[in-house]
Amino acid sequence: MHRIRTVPLEKRTMDRLVDFIRRDKTQGLIFKIGRAQAQNIMKNCARKAGVEELVNPETGKVRGVSPHRLRDAFAIMAVQHDDSTDAIRMLQEHLGHQSIATTMKYRKISGKELTEWYQNLKS
Repeated sequence: MHRIRTVPLEKRTMDRLVDFIRRDKTQGLIFKIGRAQAQNIMKNCARKAGVEELVNPETGKVRGVSPHRLRDAFAIMAVQHDDSTDAIRMLQEHLGHQSIATTMKYRKISGKELTEWYQNLKS
């Protein structure tokens, strides 16, 4: 089942999309690419930007850039910035998760956070 997701866009980006749609002759199909093409576009853009690999700071695993890994990185960054109940709920909506449990998986606890938490308990 496909779910509709709302993505906030900056005005400049929205203006470009509106212009593209006005000039497009494919009856509203904005992007005519599949999953594999999207991944290749992402890899090429990452290579041009000098970001060909991502390293997990906790495990040291090296992975290539992909749309899903960037989505994961965004979600983790958002939770690290604000992990309040309201923020997690907004992230759930933004990511299109049906269950809050799925979104909560992004609330990964790093070794540093665990140590700080434990030190605060002792205080």
